[in-house]
Amino acid sequence: MASITPRRNKDGKIISYTIRVYRGYDISGRRLKPYLMTWKPDDKMTDRQIQKELQWQALEFEKRCENGEASGSNIKLCDFCDKYLEMAKTFLSPATYELYKRNITEYVKPALGHIKVKDIKPMHIQQYLQQLAELPKQSKRTEEEDPDEKISASTVKRYLAVLQSVLKQAVKLGIIPDSPAKAEKLTLPKIVQPKVSIFTKQEAVKMLYALENEPLQYQVLLQLALYMGARRGELVALKFSDIDFNTNKITIERSAFKLSGQKMQFKPPKDNETRCITVSAACISLIEELKQEKEQEAYRIGTQWHEGDWLFTQWNGEIMNISTPSHWFSDFLKRNDLPHRKFHALRHTSATLLLYGGVNVRQVQNRLGHGNIKTTNIYLHCVEEADAEAATVLESILDTKKKADTENQSSIIKAQK
Repeated sequence: MASITPRRNKDGKIISYTIRVYRGYDISGRRLKPYLMTWKPDDKMTDRQIQKELQWQALEFEKRCENGEASGSNIKLCDFCDKYLEMAKTFLSPATYELYKRNITEYVKPALGHIKVKDIKPMHIQQYLQQLAELPKQSKRTEEEDPDEKISASTVKRYLAVLQSVLKQAVKLGIIPDSPAKAEKLTLPKIVQPKVSIFTKQEAVKMLYALENEPLQYQVLLQLALYMGARRGELVALKFSDIDFNTNKITIERSAFKLSGQKMQFKPPKDNETRCITVSAACISLIEELKQEKEQEAYRIGTQWHEGDWLFTQWNGEIMNISTPSHWFSDFLKRNDLPHRKFHALRHTSATLLLYGGVNVRQVQNRLGHGNIKTTNIYLHCVEEADAEAATVLESILDTKKKADTENQSSIIKAQK
């Protein structure tokens, strides 16, 4: 039952009423803060009209509380964002949570935080998008880059996705009936799909040959990246116990990640998809050599060795830093006169080579651990481009041959004359 308390001015005149609906107790036995609303009667209303309207307001407010509609009815977006982040810890990965938190703090709150959630309209979101589009690109620039370059349309869309997630949660909680940030309500910047960065078959072969001069653990790292198409965090988190040396299968059941200022942490693979991947016997043989090397190194340095069963380690057996593969790979490409690509390009290359070799797209999806086959389908464009390029090369060869045959025929005719 709602309680009603009159509020008076210094002269003792009632100027408004506070309506309270009590919420009971939490699981620890502490009384929860009640829902509150203030109702101010019109000056022209009679006492009887005020009491009648007051009772109606109290009943309606109590109904909204029972339906969960009143807890955030007047909440500002900045305050709701804080509540959202508390809830987000349960459904976002730690790394994604940090990205969302930073985005909310730097962009969402300054632009829209002062507005009540219920009052946000698509027009506000559209203005927010325009503000985002004017943000300068943040990257390590070269002298050739334009210092006035703005963030890309795809980056704007990623930033918008954070706000969309916040407002979608507000819909779930009954604070608003529908999200004003839905894509169909907005005019979004046109996104040019970036070309997938891959190594050609020739470059991949050259890499494998060049590996012979690298430390054993980096030989294994690059081979597994190419053959498995695994993500960097999944590779770094591999243990020897994940290897089935009899069936040549490797199980991916964890991924390493590191937040700024914190120690290495682990989470399930993306989309929580534990998967087993078969690799070649030669690859398994190389891993066996690496295992023996780690055992010898552990024996050599004795108590300084930190046993963790990791494939890829620092000098003392501790797990390899998550950024080490990228740094090593960049230097490796330079040393061997190969084009610069990110370490993640090895994953793209693995998928493309599998498809180019005739492997079913569904098999490639399972091997790479894609939650959605649409993600795998982006590699089909690379295969189509390679096929088109091959056709062009063949056409050029055949045209050259045809031209040469024609010239030879003309020479024979002239000689006969």
